[in-house]
Amino acid sequence: MSTVAVVDYGMGNLRSVAKAIEHVAPEASVLVTSSAAEILRADRVVVPGQGAMPDCMRELAARGLTDAVLHAAKAQPFLGICVGLQMLFGHAEEGDVMGLSVLPGRVPRFPRAAMAGPDGSRLKVPHMGWNEVWQAGPHPLWDGIADGARFYFVHSYFVEPASPDLIAGSTNYGIPFTSAVARDNIFAVQFHPEKSARDGLLLLANFMRWNP
Repeated sequence: MSTVAVVDYGMGNLRSVAKAIEHVAPEASVLVTSSAAEILRADRVVVPGQGAMPDCMRELAARGLTDAVLHAAKAQPFLGICVGLQMLFGHAEEGDVMGLSVLPGRVPRFPRAAMAGPDGSRLKVPHMGWNEVWQAGPHPLWDGIADGARFYFVHSYFVEPASPDLIAGSTNYGIPFTSAVARDNIFAVQFHPEKSARDGLLLLANFMRWNP
């Protein structure tokens, strides 16, 4: 039986993520866990996250989970969601903190001056609601998902990868920004697949079948 660890560090919509995975992979054992040992033993690891980056990084360290998440990002099929994407990068403007620096790049805030729609209307930050994701190229997690499919977002910050090779998907909100990244065993998204109806569930199902 495949085991997937949903990392519980006190930040994020953990139960809805776990329920969505259980729905698409009923044969799997889904553990919502704050145990480093369980994370290391799991076949797959999901790191969700909501809230402020400084709080997330502090709680990850306080619960002794930093090393387990770093190991997962190197050795296990890894899915990051929202702040679970952002923490993979380096410097974050929010709170002037460092992420895990697994991937090269930074996490800036949406620039106020650029927050305008095509008609000139002001765009609100946080970016909240449904928006299109344009795929950078084929990837097993995009299987069956149309290019330009809509997913649900809630965020004020976004990742800016140092290498374009990391970009798996992009979205436009005032400016184009990276909404999905991929490298080796890592796939991470700014949107919330657990809140994104059919295509979000399909992405989770693809992750549960993925053998990087």
